[in-house]
Amino acid sequence: MVGHMAVTIKDIAKVANVSYSTVSKALNDSPLVKPITKEKIIKIAEELGYQPNFAAQRLVQKKSKTIGVIWPTLERIAPAAIISKINEHAKHNEYNILLSIDEIEISLQQFQRFQVDGVIAFDEQAMTDFTGNHLNIPIIAYGVNSPQKNFSIVDVDYEGAISQAVQFFSERKYKRLAFIGDTDSRDDRQLAKLNSFIHATEKFEIDHSVFNSKGLDWINGYNCIQEILEEDTNLPDGVICSSYDITSGVIRGLQEKNIHIPRDISIIGYDNIPQMSNLEVPVTSVGVSNDSIAQSLVNTLIMQIDKGTNEKMVYSLRSSLVVRESTRNDI
Repeated sequence: MVGHMAVTIKDIAKVANVSYSTVSKALNDSPLVKPITKEKIIKIAEELGYQPNFAAQRLVQKKSKTIGVIWPTLERIAPAAIISKINEHAKHNEYNILLSIDEIEISLQQFQRFQVDGVIAFDEQAMTDFTGNHLNIPIIAYGVNSPQKNFSIVDVDYEGAISQAVQFFSERKYKRLAFIGDTDSRDDRQLAKLNSFIHATEKFEIDHSVFNSKGLDWINGYNCIQEILEEDTNLPDGVICSSYDITSGVIRGLQEKNIHIPRDISIIGYDNIPQMSNLEVPVTSVGVSNDSIAQSLVNTLIMQIDKGTNEKMVYSLRSSLVVRESTRNDI
C-alpha cells in the first residue's frame, strides 16, 4: 500500500506489474500501449491518486502547457461565457488555463512564476498603456486592432456589427434610433460601437440619439432607460444596446413602464450569445459568437507558441445578426 508521499510512476508500475516506460506511455495516451493495458494503468493511477509532475514535464517538453488569462470581471454574463469557451478549447488542445483578475502587471508577474506559455488579455486599454512586459511570450487580446497595439489581436468587428443593426432598422423604414452604451469609456471596443452607430445612422439618414449608460452592467441599462423615459415620452422607434447586460436592464425598465416590445419599441442588443434568447423578450442580437471568439484566441495563441514567436498577428472575425422577437419587421 502506498503511503502519504506523492504517488509516482514507479508506484503505478509496481501495482500494475508493468515497466515504468509502459506506465509513462499509457498516461501520455501512446498508441504503442494496448487499449486494455492502458485502461488498467489509468484506473490504477486514479485509485492511487496519482498527480502528474508538471515541473518534470516542463523540463522535458520545454512547455508548461498552460495559458494565462487576464480578465477584469466575472460579473457580466458575456465575459464569463467567453471564459468557459476558452477553457473548453484550451483543454481540447491539451492546455490548462490560469485565470487572473488582477491588474496587468501583477497578473504577468504571477504568470511568470508559473511559466505560462502564452497570455490572453481582455483589457485592451490597460495592455496598450502597459509597457513593462518582459516575459517574451505571445500575448493576444480581443477587440479592435490599431497601430498602437504591439500585441496580437482577434478583431471581432464591432463596427460591422453595429452597422448591421442600423441597416436592419433602415431597411424596415425605422425613422428614429437610439444608442445606449458607456460613451465615457476609454475602451476602444465601446468607442468603436458608438462611432459605428453615428456613422451608420448618418449614412442611412436616420435621426439618432446617444445615451450614456455610464457602465456596462444590468443596473446601468436599467437606470439609463428610466432617465430616458422621464425626460422624453416620445420614444425612438428602435434602440441598440451595447452589451447583453445593458440590454437586460433596458428590457426590465421598459416592462415596468408597461411599454411593449416590439410593438412600442424595437431592441437590438450587442453580444451574440445564446442568453439573448432567454431574456423576458428574446432579443435580436449582433456580434460574433463566444465560441468563435474563444476558438480564434486559443488557436492563434497556440500557433504562436508552437512557432516560438511573439510577433504581432491580427485575426479578423465577421459579425452576424440573429433576428428574434424584440424587433418588428416594419413600422
